[in-house]
Amino acid sequence: MNHFSTPLGSLSEESSSETVSIKTRPKVLVVDDEIRSLETLERILDESFDVLTASSATDALALLEQCSDQDLCAIQVIVCDQRMPGMTGVEFLTQVRQRWPETIRLMLSGYTDSEDIISGINEAGIYQYLTKPWHPDQLLLAVNNAAKLWQLQQQNELLANEMRLTADVAEGKILRHKQKLKADFQLEGICRGEQSPLEALCDEVAQIAPYDIAVLVTGESGTGKELFARALHYNSHRSDQPFVVENCGAMPDELLASELFGHKKGAFTGAIADHVGLFEQADGGTIFLDEIGEITPAFQVKLLRVLQEREVRPVGSHRRRKVNVRVIASTNRDLQEEVQAGRFRQDLYYRLAQVTLTLPPLRDRGNDISVLAEKILQKAEQDFAKPVQGFTDSALACMQAYHWPGNVRELENEVRRMLVMAKEDQLGAELLSPHVLRAAPEDEQQARELTMLGGMEGTLKDRIEALEARIVKETLLRFRWNKSRAANELGLSRVGLRSKIERYGIDQPN
Repeated sequence: MNHFSTPLGSLSEESSSETVSIKTRPKVLVVDDEIRSLETLERILDESFDVLTASSATDALALLEQCSDQDLCAIQVIVCDQRMPGMTGVEFLTQVRQRWPETIRLMLSGYTDSEDIISGINEAGIYQYLTKPWHPDQLLLAVNNAAKLWQLQQQNELLANEMRLTADVAEGKILRHKQKLKADFQLEGICRGEQSPLEALCDEVAQIAPYDIAVLVTGESGTGKELFARALHYNSHRSDQPFVVENCGAMPDELLASELFGHKKGAFTGAIADHVGLFEQADGGTIFLDEIGEITPAFQVKLLRVLQEREVRPVGSHRRRKVNVRVIASTNRDLQEEVQAGRFRQDLYYRLAQVTLTLPPLRDRGNDISVLAEKILQKAEQDFAKPVQGFTDSALACMQAYHWPGNVRELENEVRRMLVMAKEDQLGAELLSPHVLRAAPEDEQQARELTMLGGMEGTLKDRIEALEARIVKETLLRFRWNKSRAANELGLSRVGLRSKIERYGIDQPN
């Protein structure tokens, strides 16, 4: 009995929505002759992956052939049972390795299958085998790591292809790219308003950038830590050399070690070629280790040795290689607290934090918000090909009063959303998200009203009237002081709305 989650005959007739799913989710092929087991595997994996199933090795090979012939997105991971009629899992995966070597191969086995699998691991190139009974979380972790490994291989292949460009074209592109980066990340270009707290920070960057000293950049998510790391690099004597970035919180230790330190061909299953790690790629330049506070204690030891010895040993290699890099790290955690709690090594902390730059949150940069919003809007106008005439004063006032827990990233999302939703030439306060509009007191009186509502003082009548005044003012703002629409929204007549405006002394802004 054949069993396919996607019938062979329908592969070429997938809808556009299915095509998007193929491109955005890793594709996994599950092979098992037991239908119940096959359905269980499909159900577990379906939430995170695009799952195809086959009930025999023959059907699976046919499915792989058709995917290749029709140039569909490659199957990235194969999960296969060992005991199947006609062809064992090891025999099937051996054929897969010969014809589709880039696919990451996983095996499910019983205790009695272990010796057969061990003898065939090298021949079949099995990345990992899971012994029954396996746990769903164990399976998900194994398949997720396999999909990440496949993506890493594709990135390596892309890098190799890029390096094959002719020397003249490559050097010309690199030169123009470096010149643009230098211009983009000059300290004068960091967006800020008058009397911004970033002024002192930029002066500090200008002071320390020329010196090869390790810098730890701290601050909340979305405050621009990578922006300042790049400014440090492109204002230093290393500016003509590489600047490479790695998010240390995105991968398990094994893949992170491979990405940072490199690996030799055959060092582990799936290592089909030598890989130059980011420390070596950054030789002579700067490496930026983002989210450094997320690495495990075991990996902290490995990283500390690299920083101490200034040399790396690729995974699977016995030779160490000297590297000359400047290390800039960032975190949104308080690493000193992490050290005191025993979660971060003190010696590694002092290696990374020879100088610490602390970026202020956007709520402490009131004078920068309007400047940032205008710059983000200019970029969004180009991206969406939708020019407008800036923001209204009330929109800017509301944005300056909001606390922006997501910092610059949240501000960017809000501005781009306003532009998309705009029907007029100016972006008004009515386009702001309700939580931004509600959280933005326009004057000290409103601030006092909000404090009163919080229960600090005032009778019940006072609090209700303050709340009513707040709702009336917010509604008028949203409808750009169109009293008919605001009255309709509030269930009032125009006369009733006018009475409340006069009662609460609500003035229309210029």
